[in-house]
Amino acid sequence: MAVLDDNGPDPTAERADPRGDPFLWTEFAIPDLPASFVRRDRLVRHLDEALHTPLTVVDGAAGAGKTLLVADWASACEGSVAWLTAQVTVKGCGTFWAYLLQALRRAGVALSTGIGKPTEADRVDEGLLTRLAAELSRRDRPVILVIDEYDRVTGPEIADQLEFLLRHTAQGMRLVLVTRTEPLLSLHRHRAAGAITEIRNSELAFTTREAADLLERHGLSLPADEVSALVERTRGWAAGLRLSALAARTETDPRRYLKEFEVDRSTIADFLLAEVLRRQSAETQDLLLRISILDRFCAALADELTGRCDAELLLADLHRENAFIEHLGHGWFRLHPLFREILRAHLRVRSPGLEAELHRRAAHWMRPTGPLAETLDHAAAADDWECATGALIGDLAIGELFTGLHAGTLSELFSRMGPEPRSPATHLVRAARELHQCHVERGLARLEEAGRALAGDVLDDADPEPAATRLTQAFLEALAARLTGSPGRAETAAQAVEELRHEVPGRLLDEHPELTALLSAHLGSARLWAGRFTEARSALSTVAESCPEPATAQVRAECLGHLALIDYLKGWPGRAERKASAALCTVGHCAQSPVPGAGLESLVLAAVAADRDELDRAEALLVTAVDAGGPSSDPVTRAAQAIVTGRILLARGKTQDALEAADRAVAAEVPSPWAQAHAALLASAAHLAEGRPDLAAKLLEEEPGDEPVCLVGAAQAELAAGRTDPALELLDRLRPQRGLGPAMTVRAALVRAQVAGGSGDRATQRRLVAQALREARREGLRRPLLDAGPWLRPLLTTMPLRALAEGWLIPGPPPSGTPVPSAEQPPLPMVDELSARERDVLRRLAEMMSTEEIAADLYVSVNTVKTHLKSAYRKLAVNRRYDAVHRARDLGLL
Repeated sequence: MAVLDDNGPDPTAERADPRGDPFLWTEFAIPDLPASFVRRDRLVRHLDEALHTPLTVVDGAAGAGKTLLVADWASACEGSVAWLTAQVTVKGCGTFWAYLLQALRRAGVALSTGIGKPTEADRVDEGLLTRLAAELSRRDRPVILVIDEYDRVTGPEIADQLEFLLRHTAQGMRLVLVTRTEPLLSLHRHRAAGAITEIRNSELAFTTREAADLLERHGLSLPADEVSALVERTRGWAAGLRLSALAARTETDPRRYLKEFEVDRSTIADFLLAEVLRRQSAETQDLLLRISILDRFCAALADELTGRCDAELLLADLHRENAFIEHLGHGWFRLHPLFREILRAHLRVRSPGLEAELHRRAAHWMRPTGPLAETLDHAAAADDWECATGALIGDLAIGELFTGLHAGTLSELFSRMGPEPRSPATHLVRAARELHQCHVERGLARLEEAGRALAGDVLDDADPEPAATRLTQAFLEALAARLTGSPGRAETAAQAVEELRHEVPGRLLDEHPELTALLSAHLGSARLWAGRFTEARSALSTVAESCPEPATAQVRAECLGHLALIDYLKGWPGRAERKASAALCTVGHCAQSPVPGAGLESLVLAAVAADRDELDRAEALLVTAVDAGGPSSDPVTRAAQAIVTGRILLARGKTQDALEAADRAVAAEVPSPWAQAHAALLASAAHLAEGRPDLAAKLLEEEPGDEPVCLVGAAQAELAAGRTDPALELLDRLRPQRGLGPAMTVRAALVRAQVAGGSGDRATQRRLVAQALREARREGLRRPLLDAGPWLRPLLTTMPLRALAEGWLIPGPPPSGTPVPSAEQPPLPMVDELSARERDVLRRLAEMMSTEEIAADLYVSVNTVKTHLKSAYRKLAVNRRYDAVHRARDLGLL
């Protein structure tokens, strides 16, 4: 401690205060700086402004470093600096002024004896203040008067007297108040006049760089991220940093200590308990202990926890006193994290069992209008699962268990729910968790329990609104229908959701877009399973074409994966690849949570790679898909996985393994036509490869309907068996079907070409082979040509067929400008997906219809057609009708 003798000449003859007690010279001493002190230039520069304003207030919490900051600054100031620690204010205003006069004299301020001195401890003559102000106002150079611990001035008398002195000293004095609370002065007037310098608690907080310097001075060198974490935990509180650093020095592993130290067992706890908590009244201490369970709080919530109605006043006082309470705005506060930890520890010791009750009260207070996440946290902490599940369902947030940024957190939270709660809401949440984890049987059982509970339920206060509960039930029914392969059940559930959504607040649906998106995904997947591709595309496109947002990003990726599969099944590998790539890109940018259709986009890419005879890449993508999907119960994904696996094995020549893959039945309530057809085609191709064409043909004959892949496969088998006419008859059944992609038309053209060659019609054969080559080259489809048989190879050595095959199918330079897909080549250029209506317009444009004719044909206005055209032009990067049609055909969009 620096004795004031260093600041000026010898003290005067005054040696005692009005009570006759000797002056305590320590009250006049500028505190010494510890060896570990860190000079913070940004704050010193701010303090320099005190030289130009009559009043300066350094206002911060206990241990914020304000006294050392001002001491460091004052020690370096030129001229007279008087220091007074205001502990003497408790001895009366007369004593305070006697000490203040003595501080000025010890700072070298020449005060005349005519000023006088206080003669009573509890009062001071107004004339003394007037004479003092007059003398100070005549100074050429202002004296700097620092009053530390000014927060001890709790009465208005001394504050009024200081205000008087401040007002009448003009340029003769610079008053610096160091305080924990806002001083009882007319600060608003000084602020309005620009006559005050203020440094608040937030500015006193250590930055990461300053904290690193402080730790270095304690012999601790930490990485930047660990320093940042410590600053975050202490909020840059100087005493917290210094005390934790001192404690860490005695530990064998200081870095670990600074990461994990228990606050309530440290010197920090001693400091905060002594300097903050125990200074408060019993009511305020009770309030602080109770609100320590909250991340944030307002007066009404605090009243709910205390059962009183005085929180608003107490919180305002605590904030004004810098009692480690931060104002967040709009009436909300939060505790300093270290202080909160200590309070919670003391709450558990002082009132065992009260913490759970406080969490329960907080959850029920928040549930009507509060944040869902906080409501759930408090309800879970109180083990009040009826409240937690009721809040989740009442908020229509059940979809957040499946997707979005909070899926993992919510899943972990509800994993703690035991079997005891038996309300409809708890049954529904259990069902959601089981279905989410693909435990279909258990999920269905929970749904049935929920249904029974709802059928005879008498709702109590913990239950959510009936419409929200039934809508949640219908949503889960849609998911269950998807996982069990039951399209009819999915349609019924979707219809129920559609009817119930008008009975719930629209605000909730707007706040939870993931619910609607998931429902469309489940419905689209169920329709896809049923082979209703157009209807499936309609449901899936509503999500895939929606605005990207974090809550639905994963569902969008899933829907894009399903749309890609539809394109692949229709024979359009290029389209499928673009959608699957977009889905993969979307998945890569969002937080992943396991979903029923995970990995489907990689399966589609693997299938496309197999059709292009890029088998290594196909196998790698298959592994990626399996890793992403895990043990999926989604029938669509499982069927796709079986098909792709079989295709790759077949291309590798492992026909028996391919047969086993084809024989893997996918359990579902309703069989899927395309899954059955592709499994049969796979088995047929395996038998055909092993020289059993009759068995191959028979397998496909048993398939119902006219699945295009089966017709083409059956034609290949019939032709291999030497039955030409049945083969052509099967191919003729393809003609009425529209929208078949090159993956099918190429194979069909090759079968016809083989038939034509067998009948001696070489011209037709070459024309059909040329047609197949052109379509296959555009998509990079090598596998249909490699599977066609030995008759094709000699033809490919002749012109002009050779020119069409060179560089991508057979060795040789590729024709100029011909794209050659390969694993190393960059992916095909992406374009925004055309909507169904835009494709309708483009198809009619390709038929040379005018705008008016298209409008009449589609029953829309001419302006609507123009809008669709404009959007399609933008997506295709063209400006003219001809170019749009040409571009769309090149991309396989028509």
